[in-house]
Amino acid sequence: MKKNILTLSLAVGAILLTVQNGFAQGTRNCAARDTVVNHLASGFGESRQSIGLGANNAVVETFASLETGTWTITVTMPNGMTCVVASGQAFETLEEDLLPTSMDEPT
Repeated sequence: MKKNILTLSLAVGAILLTVQNGFAQGTRNCAARDTVVNHLASGFGESRQSIGLGANNAVVETFASLETGTWTITVTMPNGMTCVVASGQAFETLEEDLLPTSMDEPT
C-alpha cells in the first residue's frame, strides 16, 4: 500500500507537469475513456494498476502489462475525455518501505 501511494504521488506530480506542457504545446493524445482503455487492453495487454484523484478532479490512472512490462499513465477529465500523458517500458511492482522508521536508523 505504501509503495502505491509513493508511486502515485510521484506520478501525479510528473503528470501535472506533463499535462500542462502538453496542453501548452497543443499536442494531445486524447479520446473517450472507453476508447483509450480498450486500445490499451487490446493493443498492449495493459490493465489498470493504480488510480488517484489529481487537480481539478482529474482521475489519474496507471495501466501496465505485467507480462510485457509496457505501461501508460492517463488523465481523465470530468467531461470523460482521457489523455495519455506518459508511456514506457520495464514496469514492475515494488514491495519496499518508503522511508526509514527513524532518521537515526541505517537503511
